[in-house]
Amino acid sequence: MNGNFTYCNPTKLYFGKDALDGLKEELPKYGKNVLLVYGGGSIKKNGIYDKVIAILKECGKNIYEDAGVMPNPTTDKLNEGVMRANKAKADLILAVGGGSVCDYAKAVSVSVNCNDDPWEKYFIRFEEPTCEIIPVGCVLTMVGTGSEMNGGSVITNHAQKLKIGHVFGDNVFPKFSVMNPEFTFTLPKYQMISGIYDIMSHILEQYFSGTDDNTSDYISEGLLRSLIHSADIAVENPTDYEARSNIMWTATWALNTLVAKGKTTDWMVHMLGQAVAAHTDATHGMTLSAVTMPYYKYILPYGTAKFARYAVNVWGVDARGKTQEQTALDGLAAMEKWMRKIGLVMNITDLGATKEMLDGMVKSTLIMDGGYKVFTESDVRAVLKASY
Repeated sequence: MNGNFTYCNPTKLYFGKDALDGLKEELPKYGKNVLLVYGGGSIKKNGIYDKVIAILKECGKNIYEDAGVMPNPTTDKLNEGVMRANKAKADLILAVGGGSVCDYAKAVSVSVNCNDDPWEKYFIRFEEPTCEIIPVGCVLTMVGTGSEMNGGSVITNHAQKLKIGHVFGDNVFPKFSVMNPEFTFTLPKYQMISGIYDIMSHILEQYFSGTDDNTSDYISEGLLRSLIHSADIAVENPTDYEARSNIMWTATWALNTLVAKGKTTDWMVHMLGQAVAAHTDATHGMTLSAVTMPYYKYILPYGTAKFARYAVNVWGVDARGKTQEQTALDGLAAMEKWMRKIGLVMNITDLGATKEMLDGMVKSTLIMDGGYKVFTESDVRAVLKASY
């Protein structure tokens, strides 16, 4: 492994069928006022809301609610959350939901006491918090983002047609997360598959960087094989506990900063997908799957050796008698076949993108370095055009 790094992850996890009991252990550590953050109300239909409320009351908490967090949380919603947290004088923000709810809770946590415009400070200038941060806890009901064990927060500004993520330091990580795989069983299949691909993309965007012999790459290959195996089972039987638990655990390790160590990382798939989402408001994981194949085919000539390794070690491609390039292409072909089999969206047209949106999406795409090719605006345009 090359380079120097520091590793710290302060989030405490409670995992398994009895994970919600961990809430009783954590809540006494915080003040009386809890802001309960959740999405469109599905947690009321599946009973999770009642279970959480009962524990909050049992622990003597004053409960304030911030509902209606959308799949791509907006600046308007963030401003509303700041107002609600201030009114509640929140001592803890408890996010009950998927990655968007957890992302949003973190954005609120760093914005409540911020004297600047949070969008400008955190998502345009990428500054770190200089104010008091309200602690966050998570009860996970959808997997994919890894937000339960990282400092990431993604917010959409519709007026500016931008969807931007800020990866905050470990002071913004959730203090604890509750992870019961059964809480994900009622998730619609489309959302489950979308989350599965978000996990895969997280791993790949860290994997496809660097040329050294890196332990992180071996870990990533194992996570990918586990994800593919369990996803095949979950697509056929969404209530298979073993498969869903493996997917949930893989999601956490895909983006809790572990496999990024010693890596430069390449986040251009996310930048492209987020630009698409900023113009279409499409589901996050599907925006990633729609741009993936055009992107990886475009950069394959710059990282052929790694793509060939990926083909052999993850997809089981037989490299005997083949060039590295052919092995690499066979690996992408195997990946594409699997993506189509489980029901992923493979083009941005199916997500509502029109030809007229192309210029805007190009302008909305942030350029990242760290991968096998640093993009120019013309590269972004070429990949997005190939994604229609």
